Amino acid sequence: MASPWKLSGMQRQVLALYRCFLRAARLKNLEDRQRIVSVVSAEFHHNANNVDRKNFQYIEYLLRRGKKQLEQLKNSTTISLSTINLNSSASKTITEDKKHASTYH
Repeated sequence: MASPWKLSGMQRQVLALYRCFLRAARLKNLEDRQRIVSVVSAEFHHNANNVDRKNFQYIEYLLRRGKKQLEQLKNSTTISLSTINLNSSASKTITEDKKHASTYH
C-alpha cells in the first residue's frame, strides 16, 4: 500500500534504520528481542516528538549514531540493548557485551 504523501530521503533513511533494528532484534532470544524492540521504539518515538524536523544536522547525527549502534547490536557478542538517562534533557543508549558482562557481577 503506497503512502498518501511522498517521504523525503532523510525520512526514508530513518524508517530504513528502524526496520533494520527490528530485523536485528529477531536474531536475539525472545526476552532480549522484546527489550530491544521496546528500547528502539521508545528512542525513535522520543526523537520523532522532540527533534525539530528542520534540524538536519542533528538528525544526520542521530542517523550516524543509530547506524553505529545497529552494528553493535548485530555483533554476535551483544546480548541486549538498554537506555539510561544521563540527565533530564538527554538519554544515551548503550549495549552490553558478553565479554564484559562478567566484569559487572
